[in-house]
Amino acid sequence: MVAAPGENLRVNGDRLWDSLMDMAKIGPGVAGGNNRQTLTDVDKQGRDLFKSWCDAAGLTMGVDKMGTMFATRPGTDLDALPVYIGSHLDTQPTGGKFDGVLGVLAGLEVVRSLNDLGIETKHPIVVTNWTNEEGARFAPAMVASGVFAGVHTLEYAYERKDPDGKTFGDELKRIGWLGDEEVGARKMHAYFEYHIEQGPILEAEDKQIGVVTHGQGLWWLEFTLTGREAHTGSTPMNMRVNAGLAMGRILEAVQTVAMDNQPGCVGGVGQVFFSPNSRNVLPGKVVFTVDIRSPDQAKLDAMRARIEKEAAAICEKLGVGCSVEAVGHFDPVTFDPKLVASVRKAADDLGYSHMDIISGAGHDACWTARVAPTVMIMCPCVGGLSHNEAEDISKEWASAGADVLLRAVLETAEIAG
Repeated sequence: MVAAPGENLRVNGDRLWDSLMDMAKIGPGVAGGNNRQTLTDVDKQGRDLFKSWCDAAGLTMGVDKMGTMFATRPGTDLDALPVYIGSHLDTQPTGGKFDGVLGVLAGLEVVRSLNDLGIETKHPIVVTNWTNEEGARFAPAMVASGVFAGVHTLEYAYERKDPDGKTFGDELKRIGWLGDEEVGARKMHAYFEYHIEQGPILEAEDKQIGVVTHGQGLWWLEFTLTGREAHTGSTPMNMRVNAGLAMGRILEAVQTVAMDNQPGCVGGVGQVFFSPNSRNVLPGKVVFTVDIRSPDQAKLDAMRARIEKEAAAICEKLGVGCSVEAVGHFDPVTFDPKLVASVRKAADDLGYSHMDIISGAGHDACWTARVAPTVMIMCPCVGGLSHNEAEDISKEWASAGADVLLRAVLETAEIAG
């Protein structure tokens, strides 16, 4: 419970919004959003701007060997573990202005507001920018927090390559953000992540705050189908080895499996490569990635097994070769019940409408939950649109979630007496 004078503390919503708009000027997209992919020159510019703001707020910057930035506001108890607030500044190639960025800059706004009010906390507060959350340039997603949590090795991360063959490790050095801290050496009292929903539920239900209780588990399955290249006009239908047809039937199977596992399960395909990708040549090879998610571990694994079994049967019937590789995975996450209750109470005390929600997307919080008590807060986004330059939120939504973040963080970090 936050004691007076903290009862009605709120952030400076105008300052938060101005910071979001200033960051959006770095790496602008072509349609109003952002293209600030990880470890690019514009990522460096975004990091440099964030550091300048942290310096101005009196924070001390630490950087680990994955390039993750940790900006610390000291606490009054030298033995108290820090409370972390984090997300990411990198974007999709056609990303919006708020995905990830909101969580980092709202964390900074929490610190700025505490500075304005002269409030000290027992626990330090650390604002965090995780490297390569999106995974758009270097797969997999959430790789820095994954190394932090012991899911990946540092060597594995450094060896990741972008489509041009450049490695993560080399690019991290090139932009000058390779730190010297051992990854994962920091200990957390708690971790908070504030994010746009990236889905339509909060807006449809007319709720200002999403109290995130769970995160969906995920499998990314990369299928490689091998057929036979042949002329589309002169090859009889009954003599084709059609990898494209096999892919189409597998896509339908994915849809069926997801629908058979309702409620709460999803499945689909977002990436497809045809080779040779000519309009009058049947593909000799098709590579595509199936994305399946569920908050239920048993359902998630059963979906994977059924999809792989049905895909094998489809391909065998068509004479098409089929191989499958799991290229991404994390288990379902249950966020810390005490922190969830704190977020829920903060929304109640501030008079904001709220509902419990399950995160449909992966976030760094999914990995930090392995090493520290973790919770997420969400705000609505217009039309549920994200990973799209048209992604949008309102200043009021951004401020409401940041107010809840401030109050819940203060309860956890404890106002110094």
